[in-house]
Amino acid sequence: MRVARSLLAFALVGSLAGCITYKSDERGLTYLRIGETKTVGGPRVTPLRVISDSRCPATVQCVWAGEVRIAARIELGSGAETRELVMGQPASVADGTLELVETYPERKPDQKIYPDEYLFGFRFSGGL
Repeated sequence: MRVARSLLAFALVGSLAGCITYKSDERGLTYLRIGETKTVGGPRVTPLRVISDSRCPATVQCVWAGEVRIAARIELGSGAETRELVMGQPASVADGTLELVETYPERKPDQKIYPDEYLFGFRFSGGL
């Protein structure tokens, strides 16, 4: 939780200061914004757009936690494809799995999150 808060604070300061390059953290996550491309373990990933964000607001008690779905371009040596990724559901990519692990900022009741405010944490597992 402390790491997540630190990353969020860093991201917020960075968004005010301009462009920031996000690198892998100690948990192996690589952070990207919409339109930003980085290598995540093996594949190059570019989040293209948020398809849906039905996460439960942070201050509300919900029966279902909700989910985040994004469209992302995934580039491998063999080419590129656009895939739908769902937070918390690893997707088979080449010889491993790519997972959208975290999404910031947290949702708040009655507040819209604009596309340029999103920050996504990805992890690639596998591949030798």
